[in-house]
Amino acid sequence: MEYAKMTAVLCRHFGLKHLEVAEDIASDTFLKASEHWAINGIPKNPTAWLYTVAKNKARDYFKHRAVFETKIKDNLKPGDPEPFNKFEFGDQMISDSQLAMIFAVCNPDNSKESQICLALQILCGFSLEEIGNAFLTKKETIKKRLLRARKNLRNNDFQIQTLSKTAIKSRLNTVLKTLYLLFNEGYFSKTNNKPIRKELCSEAIRLTLLLTDNALTNTPETNALLSLMCFQSSRLEARINDKGESILFEEQNRELWDKALIERGNYYLINATNSNETSKYHLEAGIAYWHTTPAVENKWKHILNLYNQLVLIDYSPITALNRTFAFAKVYGHEKAITEAKSLSLIHSNYYHELLGFLYAEKNVDKAIVHYNRAIDLTKSKVEKQTLTKEIKRLKKSKGQ
Repeated sequence: MEYAKMTAVLCRHFGLKHLEVAEDIASDTFLKASEHWAINGIPKNPTAWLYTVAKNKARDYFKHRAVFETKIKDNLKPGDPEPFNKFEFGDQMISDSQLAMIFAVCNPDNSKESQICLALQILCGFSLEEIGNAFLTKKETIKKRLLRARKNLRNNDFQIQTLSKTAIKSRLNTVLKTLYLLFNEGYFSKTNNKPIRKELCSEAIRLTLLLTDNALTNTPETNALLSLMCFQSSRLEARINDKGESILFEEQNRELWDKALIERGNYYLINATNSNETSKYHLEAGIAYWHTTPAVENKWKHILNLYNQLVLIDYSPITALNRTFAFAKVYGHEKAITEAKSLSLIHSNYYHELLGFLYAEKNVDKAIVHYNRAIDLTKSKVEKQTLTKEIKRLKKSKGQ
């Protein structure tokens, strides 16, 4: 995350046209850290150490290679980045740079998918694999998409500049989608064998919170997304046990849920309902709200109704599977099995996990078959461990 923040500040100064220079300086900074810290130990304030080194490297780059004089200075135009001697790292500068970069990268010169891919890579530090997981797309496809997007911005002499009200409003949906995907990768990570990456969730909330501080971006949709993030984050501590294994929703210790975050979720959800607008974030926040409430009559009917609306306006395989789980809570496992099979998502590990769960009550053998298939399909080490544990439990229940 510090790499992404550092790159954002450097890009704000250099302009995205010189993105590779900014990325090289950030990479060199972390390379020096790995070498220096291995010998001398981690400094008391590693973040400050990194930014000091980055600032010095940026200064040396221009001083010794004369890049500023030979390639940039003569071509400066009004609105170009300020001279290097005014360049500073600071908390406000970092926050401003990240938001400015997100909006700038969400440039209509590229497709919406490419805009989000660029923002996830440059501003959020996502790898090709993480971006591929977010879009359910192969890494090679993502790589080509990123190369084209960068080329388009360079060819159009892209610079970071103050956007008009119209431009901000037209790009806000893409910015929100980027922050949504950033949060999702933290909440349910598919990489690095870490089912939860709290730092990504925190970063997504921080950036979304900044949007609520600006009148142009403090929209019902922004508040709905922030509400969703708060509700979901409230359960982070309860989702993993001491061994790093995932804990199913119904088995979570509710004492570990963060009540303050649930209250904040309620606050932003109320703010989100001050208009007639209903977005996917409103519906997902509503679903998350019902998950954090105590057991009440018709709770799952409310959740299923929200899922029914969600699949109509923003269908995805995961949404359809989650809807089927809610369907099972309302109409029973047997009817839900028919509902799940109609989706025919046979190449999805989540599809087989759901069928394993639905079959577990009446047909243990079929449940085990589906759980084993899910193990074969998932790349997550933690998921494999959790499913293997469930198979052992089912076999024990049969006396095997």
